[in-house]
Amino acid sequence: MTNGTRDDDSGRGRDGKSSPDEAALSARLGSLNQRLSKLQDERKLQTDQSETGSGNAQSRASAMAVGLRLSSELVAGVVVGTILGWGFDRLLSTSPWGLIVFMLLGFVAGVMNVMRSAGVGKKAE
Repeated sequence: MTNGTRDDDSGRGRDGKSSPDEAALSARLGSLNQRLSKLQDERKLQTDQSETGSGNAQSRASAMAVGLRLSSELVAGVVVGTILGWGFDRLLSTSPWGLIVFMLLGFVAGVMNVMRSAGVGKKAE
């Protein structure tokens, strides 16, 4: 070692007895070891409980699925309304009024579908 002590002393002073500083350090290290093992056990219990519980990853995945379903219903309503409006404009030569009207109707239908699926609006009977 660089401070002039030898490795084979194993923490003892010149007279073969451990110094009070080293005893205090040893006690502090023991206390730290106990606290660390206690914290590791608590974290292990928490991770075990979260894995055996409802599952955070599963709830996140199902929430994402619900969000994708609701957004696709809204987009589908607008797209279908736009296509119908464009079709009526082509058949009846009423451009752009059929497109505007049916796009708005598609948006309203999409919002109603989202509200119904989310449980906010009335359920279809």
